[in-house]
Amino acid sequence: MAQFALETVIAAAPAAVFAASLDPELHVRSMAEHGETMVEAPGGGVFREGSTVTWRARHFGIAFRLQSVVFDIDPPRGFRDRQVRGPFASFLHEHEFSEHPQGTLMRDVVTFRSPFGPLGRLVDALFLREYMRRLIAARNRTIVAELESPGRTLSP
Repeated sequence: MAQFALETVIAAAPAAVFAASLDPELHVRSMAEHGETMVEAPGGGVFREGSTVTWRARHFGIAFRLQSVVFDIDPPRGFRDRQVRGPFASFLHEHEFSEHPQGTLMRDVVTFRSPFGPLGRLVDALFLREYMRRLIAARNRTIVAELESPGRTLSP
């Protein structure tokens, strides 16, 4: 299994960061460079316990679909999502939010495994882990920009 953790400090209250992280439209904006779209959106336009979503994206020139489910929602401390169907042998993203002197510490822990056994593990180690880390960092920059925009306060 490949894994990485990424920590981002955001000048906003944990409840606001938590809510932004559960906004599927914000996720789509953060992945616009890869043409990521929602093929099947969660009911009500926001992720709730058990919500599923199907994404379509292009990475490495390859188009794919990934269906994920959101679970273990614990406002405003965190939630998790995992792949139900898609290109990975397994994929889990843990989202954690805690108070920080500057607002919120958002911690992402991503654990994944590519298919194809030893070859997949080699791909994970050589470049996919870093590629995935950059994707999550780009998503986080979008959340920071959204929540730290002029006129916003630390409240949700």
